[in-house]
Amino acid sequence: MNEADSEKIAAVLQQQGYKSAKKIGEADLVIINTCSVRQSAEDRVFGLINNLVKKKKKRQKIILTGCMFYHPLRWLREKLPHVDEFKKTEELICHSPSAIRQSPIHAWVPISQGCNHFCSYCVVPYARGREKSRPFEEIICEVKELVQRGYKKITLLGQNVNSYKPSFAKLLKTLHKTPGIKKISFMTSNPWDLTSDIIEAMASPKIDRYLHLPVQSGDNEILKKMNRHYTAKDYLKLVKKIRQAIPDIKIGTDIIVGFPGETEEQFQNTLELCKKVGFTKAYLAKYSPRPGTTAFKMKDNVSPAEKNRRWRILEELINKKSR
Repeated sequence: MNEADSEKIAAVLQQQGYKSAKKIGEADLVIINTCSVRQSAEDRVFGLINNLVKKKKKRQKIILTGCMFYHPLRWLREKLPHVDEFKKTEELICHSPSAIRQSPIHAWVPISQGCNHFCSYCVVPYARGREKSRPFEEIICEVKELVQRGYKKITLLGQNVNSYKPSFAKLLKTLHKTPGIKKISFMTSNPWDLTSDIIEAMASPKIDRYLHLPVQSGDNEILKKMNRHYTAKDYLKLVKKIRQAIPDIKIGTDIIVGFPGETEEQFQNTLELCKKVGFTKAYLAKYSPRPGTTAFKMKDNVSPAEKNRRWRILEELINKKSR
């Protein structure tokens, strides 16, 4: 989503007469589009700004935008005194439909923004706001225009594409009929609202045979503490249903290790679920407390060493095995 936003920001800057610098040190203007999905992403922003300041040109201007705006502006100014301006993404995009795309054949196409689910560890509803779907016809028009410009592949983006209104299944089926499109991908899906009509639409030939379906944990008690609306059994049942409809599908996931209170037995439950599913890829995160979330009030009582151990076990099982 941030990549898609950055492409739009770049288009606005180009319209204002800016040209892309070959190196960050040569730039008169640096815009940092921040991600807050993990604490480590925010930590990298501090490191980047410190490095910029050390090598900063006298006239170089730094603007910070993106998801870190869930922090109060006063806090951002205090923590990042070397940033010249703080601007929300929508201020920089200015509702511009244009984008300077990084690929000549593949395009990111946002279909919704925000999230209504409030998983206990997640800052997205605070950083991106409540869920809002783009108009159906607006998306269809954008894709048709992309086809005319030679684009063959699109990836539909949303914090939870399944809950797109009026209907994600209808959107997939309509786009599938668009002449010129060779491949349609999407991210991300929540397990609890991946309905039968969406699975049916996913079985269409142009839809990517890779599905990213975050499980986060394989233990029911931890899932409940995470405010995830399914059990491990529900998830396995859904995977079975998807594979029955689309036998050649590959499934990737997100998993958090070391969530507050996670015992060794609960981690083993996650391990067992992973073995049963046979994930192709997993984005593994070691739990980090995020201010403002419900989980922040829970005691972060799994040691860093233990989080690292659990992370390595899953990395070995899923990602190294897949490679």
